Amino acid sequence: MIFRSQYSGSSFSEFLQVEFSHLSPVFHGPLSGESPLSAVPHGTTVLALRYQDGVVVGGDRLATEGYRVASRDVQTVFSTDAHSVIAIAGAAGPCIEMAKLLRIELEHYEKIEGEPLELEGKANKLGQMIRANLPAAMQGLIVVPLFAGYDPRRCVGRLWKYDVTGGRYEETEFEATGSGGLFAKDSLKKSYRLGASREEALRMAIEALADAADEDRGTGGVDLQRGIYPNLHVCSASGIEEVTESWISETYRDILSRRSRT
Repeated sequence: MIFRSQYSGSSFSEFLQVEFSHLSPVFHGPLSGESPLSAVPHGTTVLALRYQDGVVVGGDRLATEGYRVASRDVQTVFSTDAHSVIAIAGAAGPCIEMAKLLRIELEHYEKIEGEPLELEGKANKLGQMIRANLPAAMQGLIVVPLFAGYDPRRCVGRLWKYDVTGGRYEETEFEATGSGGLFAKDSLKKSYRLGASREEALRMAIEALADAADEDRGTGGVDLQRGIYPNLHVCSASGIEEVTESWISETYRDILSRRSRT
C-alpha cells in the first residue's frame, strides 16, 4: 500500500493535523475532568546564560502540586537538536509534550529540506506552539519555557524567553523563569560576566539555582542527601554536553565551603 500525503510542507505538526489529526497533541480547548488545577504537577525554576563559547541552560528538578511535592527528579532541560536546548517551566505535562514535539518538528524539517532550520526559526516555531496553548493557559495550564542554542551563522550563543501568548524576546546576557526565577535572576545580576569561561558560567548557574532554592519553597536546588542535582546543559559549536552530577556535586560543595569560611 502506498501512502500519498495531501500535505507538501516541512512542518511535522501541520502534517499531523492534516493526515493524522487523532495523533496530534492538543494544546488548546477546554480542560477535561473535575480535578483542580492545583493538583497538576508544575516545574519550577529554569535559567539560561551566555558565556564566551555558547550558552549554559539549567533547571531545578523539583515539581510541585500546590504546596505538595509531586516529583523530586523531573527532567526540565531537553536538547531539541544538535545545537539547541529548551528548559521548561509551568504545567509539567504540556511542557514536556511540547519539548518532545519540538524535537520531532526540527528533525522532520531537516529531513524534508535537507538542512537544519535557522536558530531564530526554531525559536519562532516554539513561539507558535506556545500561542496554540493559550486557551489552556487562560485556565491555568501555563507553559513558559526558555529556548537557547548556538547560532553557527553568528558563531555565538543566543537565548529567548516567552510569554503565555507566544511572544518571544531575545536576551543578550541571561534569563530565568519559574517560581524561583526572580531570585535566580537576582543572583545572576551579581555574578554574571559576559566573557565568562565554561566553568565560570556553570558555577554561576549552580549558585543561582541554589540561591533560588534558598528563597523559594517551590525550588529544590541541590539535594545532597538524596543525590539529586539540577539539569545542566552546555551548548556550543561542538554540540550539546550534559554536565555530570559528580561535577555539579563537587562545585556545589566548594560553593558551600567558601560561603562557610566567609
